[in-house]
Amino acid sequence: MCSEMKTIVFLTGAGMSVESGFSTFRGQNGLWENEPVEKVATHEAIETDPVFVNNFYNRLRKKLFQAEPNTGHRLISELEKQYRVVVVTQNVDDLHERAGSSEVIHLHGELKKVCSSVAPYDPTYRETLTEETCEVRPGAKAKDGSIMRPFIVFFGESVPMIEQAAAEVEKADIFVIVGTSLNVYPAAGLIRYVPDTAQIFLIDPNEVMKKSKREIEIIQKGASEGITELINKWL
Repeated sequence: MCSEMKTIVFLTGAGMSVESGFSTFRGQNGLWENEPVEKVATHEAIETDPVFVNNFYNRLRKKLFQAEPNTGHRLISELEKQYRVVVVTQNVDDLHERAGSSEVIHLHGELKKVCSSVAPYDPTYRETLTEETCEVRPGAKAKDGSIMRPFIVFFGESVPMIEQAAAEVEKADIFVIVGTSLNVYPAAGLIRYVPDTAQIFLIDPNEVMKKSKREIEIIQKGASEGITELINKWL
């Protein structure tokens, strides 16, 4: 039965989580929680002021533990009853998972995880933090003895999960972009992998410059309202 299910791939960005009171720097003006990204999401930042960066992520993790999935997150999860649903997200929160989505690809890392600063993608040295352990001590070491860092793709770093995401987009019968522009790469490039036979939808309350030659159905609404319309009108 599963093999007969159509596949929906969602590409979600900052606008997906804004209704939950949690959004990332890629949402607006190059700021993350009012801090310039150069101060909190680059290697130079860690080298220049590691205590500031560490404390920033401690605060952000606490905020995430207080956030809750919104209606949009839950609606995406509920679609798994009728479709195979893959979520490719630029967000570093776990709100899709907490809403019940079972296949989530994080392009930019996961805030609740910490890793080795030498081998960030080696799962041997990666840890998942709980609400009780989310405050990392400045200078804390990962299991390989290197300085522990947030499991976040910093500016200037490659995006290792982009290939896995592209492979899933190639299987899509329906591709839905929620809360992100088509201007942020490499994620924006995923539209090139959408099959010619697939429908494409873009949900965003703002006007989005559509550079793709593909036909895209635009729903100019916020995430929850837009996904509701998508389900009621198109699915």
